[in-house]
Amino acid sequence: MASILNAYLSADEVVLAQGLIDTHHDLQIEQRETQADFHLSKNEAIYRMVKVACWQLGFINKDAEVIALAWSKKTKSLAQFNLHHWPSDLLDFDIDHTSTQAFLSCPKNLGLYVVAPSALWVERLAKAGVQTIQLRFKSDQTELIEAEIQQAIACVKNYSCHLFINDHWQLAIDHQAYGVHLGQEDIASADLLAIARAGLRLGISSHGYAEMLRAVSYQPSYIALGAIFPTTLKLMETAPQGLGRLRRYAQLLKDYALVGIGGVDENNMTQVISSGVGSVAVVRAVIQSDDYPASIHKLQSYFMSN
Repeated sequence: MASILNAYLSADEVVLAQGLIDTHHDLQIEQRETQADFHLSKNEAIYRMVKVACWQLGFINKDAEVIALAWSKKTKSLAQFNLHHWPSDLLDFDIDHTSTQAFLSCPKNLGLYVVAPSALWVERLAKAGVQTIQLRFKSDQTELIEAEIQQAIACVKNYSCHLFINDHWQLAIDHQAYGVHLGQEDIASADLLAIARAGLRLGISSHGYAEMLRAVSYQPSYIALGAIFPTTLKLMETAPQGLGRLRRYAQLLKDYALVGIGGVDENNMTQVISSGVGSVAVVRAVIQSDDYPASIHKLQSYFMSN
């Protein structure tokens, strides 16, 4: 991969790029793109140097692009280049986050967030005291999906918890759920205005800088950041982001409700919470536990100690 430095940069720029890579080595992850996926949109020295360095750190092309553009802008505003000035404010990315939120807010600290495969599990989790639950029910049968969503929404009415419905935003509106969770691929097809008008909260998944910034543009109730660690539950196009990147993401989005997700369990829960996110989502750590009430109690205790 060192060849990409020499392919796009001068000798002096290579030295600076390597310095940036060394300075931010905590952000290094596996690069899942090939050099054929990499391209430059402008011929400006700081932009080129930063983008090449970010790509070598494992940032995919679209993420390296927004970081490089933000760094170039920050360098111009400060009239100097500094290896330590990683873009850490949304204004660096030309985003004004002071505008009125489009969707109703939810608690910034959503606590333990468990993704449930069925209405039965939603009820179990609510009874066990889980604060935030997402119903991710998979089926090709429309009637079965609606029945499951209706049952899940009904069963949490007697408990103090927040239930988000994954994907099926129209059914969530019809049956008055607390909120909806959408993936990046679902945003374009969902009627976000209808969701907002119905008074539902909106959570959006993200997997890197470009998707985070896209999520911010919709002003959702919360943004999910992941996958942090390897997970077998969902095929991910991007490599696990790691704790170093999670800390940067949480710093950039410090004014938003954030949910860390992907491969989290008892072994790494403390590290994820300390990154600055106010909530951590789990699946296997609870759903596949031999004693799920005990696992819930243990996982919730990490929030109390932070």
